[in-house]
Amino acid sequence: MRSPAPERRTVVLITGASSGIGEATARVLAPLGYALALTARREDLLTRLAHSIDPGNTHTLVFPADLSEEAERSRLIEGVLERFGRIDVLINNAGVTIPSGRWWNDPDPLRVIDLNLKVPADLTRRVLPAMLERRSGQIVNIGSVAGRVATHGMYSASKFGLRGFSLALRRELLGSGVDVSLVAPGFVRTAFTSGARLPMPGPDVVAQTVARVLTRPTREAITPAWYGPLALLDALAPSLTDHVVRRVMKRRYQGASPRNTL
Repeated sequence: MRSPAPERRTVVLITGASSGIGEATARVLAPLGYALALTARREDLLTRLAHSIDPGNTHTLVFPADLSEEAERSRLIEGVLERFGRIDVLINNAGVTIPSGRWWNDPDPLRVIDLNLKVPADLTRRVLPAMLERRSGQIVNIGSVAGRVATHGMYSASKFGLRGFSLALRRELLGSGVDVSLVAPGFVRTAFTSGARLPMPGPDVVAQTVARVLTRPTREAITPAWYGPLALLDALAPSLTDHVVRRVMKRRYQGASPRNTL
């Protein structure tokens, strides 16, 4: 009697997977039975992560790439398709910020817009046609509460843009079989926030939220939950938010240097 064919695993591409939210997401999803394609610039960290979550390298692909380069984005998609044959879920997590807050002194502040908004949009357009043809797929964009409560010129601009892109794309795809979700973290403990003097949970709180939206797609999920009232406060009483932000900004990023999760 012939054995039944093994069940096909859902293939998830995670960008910015070498640390922080991307790494935490990979660690949460791996035991849930997903096949994972992990990309970032730091191959050593990706390899270490893959070995820890999938020692036999059976269901994990490590694909180092600099996503700021268009050719690298093409190479990434081709590499994942060559290994797994399809991409069921795209998690756009990779990004960059200018932690000092003085974006006007940075030699290339527009890279924040490029990496946080242009790259997710470009990767989405590359995977979307096949998803639409199958009438199945999911795009999960990792935004930020900074995309609801503006505190940093370039970073907030990129995350406001990503939020608009996500919400509009979701409506464009209604009825298509492809879901779009936006996960918007507040302050969590990552390389991005290493200079922040604030109480913060670890990135697992975001990873668990991502896992939930993969099974129950949602328009927008703010995490940790207590940032929801802050976003609502900014919408209803922005002057009060000004007061809160003024107090927080005094404690943020004391001498931090720019970091990214590419």
